[in-house]
Amino acid sequence: MPYPAAGNTRLQAPTYLQLQGVNKRFGTFTALEQIDLAIRRGEFVCFLGPSGCGKTTLLRIIAGLETQTQGAILQDGRDISVLPPAQRDYGIVFQSYALFPNLSIADNVAYGLVNRKLPRAQVRARVQQLLTLVGLPGSDAKYPAQMSGGQQQRVALARALATSPGLLLLDEPLSALDAIVRVHLRNEIRALQRELGVTTIMVTHDQEEALSVADRIVVMNHGVIEQIGTPTEIYREPASPFVARFIGKVNRLEATAEGDHWFRCGNKRLKGPAGAPLSAGSPAVLYLRPEDRILDALHHDDPALCEGRVRRIEFLGGNCLAEIEVDGIPGQPVQLQYSLNQMDEYRVHLGGRVRFALRTDRLRAFAAGDGA
Repeated sequence: MPYPAAGNTRLQAPTYLQLQGVNKRFGTFTALEQIDLAIRRGEFVCFLGPSGCGKTTLLRIIAGLETQTQGAILQDGRDISVLPPAQRDYGIVFQSYALFPNLSIADNVAYGLVNRKLPRAQVRARVQQLLTLVGLPGSDAKYPAQMSGGQQQRVALARALATSPGLLLLDEPLSALDAIVRVHLRNEIRALQRELGVTTIMVTHDQEEALSVADRIVVMNHGVIEQIGTPTEIYREPASPFVARFIGKVNRLEATAEGDHWFRCGNKRLKGPAGAPLSAGSPAVLYLRPEDRILDALHHDDPALCEGRVRRIEFLGGNCLAEIEVDGIPGQPVQLQYSLNQMDEYRVHLGGRVRFALRTDRLRAFAAGDGA
């Protein structure tokens, strides 16, 4: 079955997989609650969240390895809600590779094709094509034990793609690999997915992984969907305090709403961007990324202008995070991101003083409580 052409049109493609009101309970424990989700044809979607949030359970329900307590699943217009795994159109790659140790690499890749009773010559040609596709030409006679972890995961990917499934499911496929191999392989998987245009769902708890490969991210927590959006939307416009804290680094400042999007934080008055205003006098929590600051062209009358003392520096290679005790905001230090060159240019050092302005147009304000 040929895949649809991949490209920039995938976010406007028709819906390929739809989840409607999916719930899952294990006894009295609710693992998933009211999951509604539409995934477009050719889209790469990541289920992202902490351990125990329900993301793997949701993937297993899509695969038919778990049965939902309520709700429906439609794939390419076909109701697959109660179909067994063998009657669903997908390939799956597990964290543990799940290769057959007693079978050669070629036989592992060919497993699904042989079960379909295809001619041997056609199977051999498809295996060679797939091994070349995943960067392992000439490996067909080897056995899994002779391959590295990254190579085994490539074999598992080739096996999952062997039958040209309409849906590719990836269950934390990179978490068992070391950091360098993980980054390299995730880029390869993303490039391959773009080339093939296969609709793909990947479960991960690694936010960097999700931000780097996904067309859209489904952020989950405690069995519910907190937010669905592109990586940029998730990072820049978190819909809840949980998303703001879970995705990337962020400063959290306790404040009091003053109306008209103004907030009092210590001795500072900060005006946030337009949005649903919080009632005057109500406690609020402001979130701001470490990079959302201005270092040049500072104006003394800017209410967002700050000064403070550097009390800690975290070296991150090309960037550093400096923790600043801000004058007028006692007990609420902020982290600012500087490039290594900026550390020298602005003379940022432990115990030194710095001046900056906060990018208040990037503030995200939430009512205090409810996880904020």
